[in-house]
Amino acid sequence: SLESRELIKYSWSFRLVANATGWKDQIKAGHYVFSSGESNFSLLQTLRKGLQTPVSLRIPAGSRRDRIASSAAANMAFEAEDFMAALSDTALATSLGTDTLHLFSYMLPDTYRFYWLTDATDVVRRIKREFDEFYEKEATSKASIHGLSRDEVVSLAAIVEWETRVNEEKSRVAGVYLNRLRRRWPLQADPTVQYALIELEGGRRRLFFRDYKIDHPYNTYLYQGLPPGPITNPSRSSLIKTAQAEEHDYMFFVASPDGGHSFNVDLRSHNRDANILRRYLAQRRRERANAED
Repeated sequence: SLESRELIKYSWSFRLVANATGWKDQIKAGHYVFSSGESNFSLLQTLRKGLQTPVSLRIPAGSRRDRIASSAAANMAFEAEDFMAALSDTALATSLGTDTLHLFSYMLPDTYRFYWLTDATDVVRRIKREFDEFYEKEATSKASIHGLSRDEVVSLAAIVEWETRVNEEKSRVAGVYLNRLRRRWPLQADPTVQYALIELEGGRRRLFFRDYKIDHPYNTYLYQGLPPGPITNPSRSSLIKTAQAEEHDYMFFVASPDGGHSFNVDLRSHNRDANILRRYLAQRRRERANAED
């Protein structure tokens, strides 16, 4: 309350001014920021006019639907469940030119400013509009060179988002996946297997060889082409780098000890680099085990 926050000294005097001005029934709910020492009349004017202070709403990159919803609701009047419902609203998705399978991936990562009482549907509309404006300006012409639709760019960028944190590699990784698609190879993207595991088990974990055989439509080791929908909401950099994917002959890549990836044209070289990584990881495990003894 205003009194508990020491913005007014006496609640009875505040009510007295509200009654005298006739504004007691004109106060608008919302999020307000007041300065200490403001008069009752000044406070009432602000509340009557609804001069709210916007709050920050953050959309994190590379997130699952539930995390996006929780983050969106953190400073707003609506609940995470309301945001999830908006993302699953078929009529809303259709009005925004997409479907419920793709809508969450268009929640462009950024920190936005909204009024506290803005409902979840209007938030989704605004962020989708921001995405459309960004994509039209930064990616449309680049993506057309590769013959990719917007949905295809977003689905591929989502995989790139989870595949590497090294911004300089993203265009090259996207190029590898495009080479596989053009040659009708399985995409064989580990992030899609991770997504399948999240759907089945509820969380991420280390992948084992048996996981690549999981019968799930998002498992690109078993199912040809891009997955049915995006696995996450890609960052601006992943979207741009995917739209301007490198033209090269690489067909393989594997993580390298330096935190990046090694790229290769042939399987023999790829297996060599994969063995280097396995030896490095085995050495790391031995070192950790020795440190714990």
